[in-house]
Amino acid sequence: QVQLVESGGGLVQAGGSLRVSCVASGSISSLDLMGWYRQVPGKQRELVATFTVTGGIMYGDSVKGRFSISRGNAKNTIYLQMNDLKPEDTAVYYCNLLDSAVGKVFWGQGTQVTVSS
Repeated sequence: QVQLVESGGGLVQAGGSLRVSCVASGSISSLDLMGWYRQVPGKQRELVATFTVTGGIMYGDSVKGRFSISRGNAKNTIYLQMNDLKPEDTAVYYCNLLDSAVGKVFWGQGTQVTVSS
């Protein structure tokens, strides 16, 4: 069984910073493709940042230049550093893993990020 556990969400004022973390565990064949998505009620889940099949990084247009994804020393941990936060960044942030070796997608339970104006 695969588990993705997010942490680090919370309430922050506009212009502030926050870092969220995700730790993957369980029967995982490939940790290469991990990333972050976010969702607000009534809207589709959208890409925030993800590692790509080519070894690069892709960011959603609305967070480019403000957010940064990284890995910890342990490959099963990723981070999302969020700077210059805006009220429109308020959402539940989900960790995502595409285990390309077995063709399965996994999601964490989500962590709430709220940015006050």
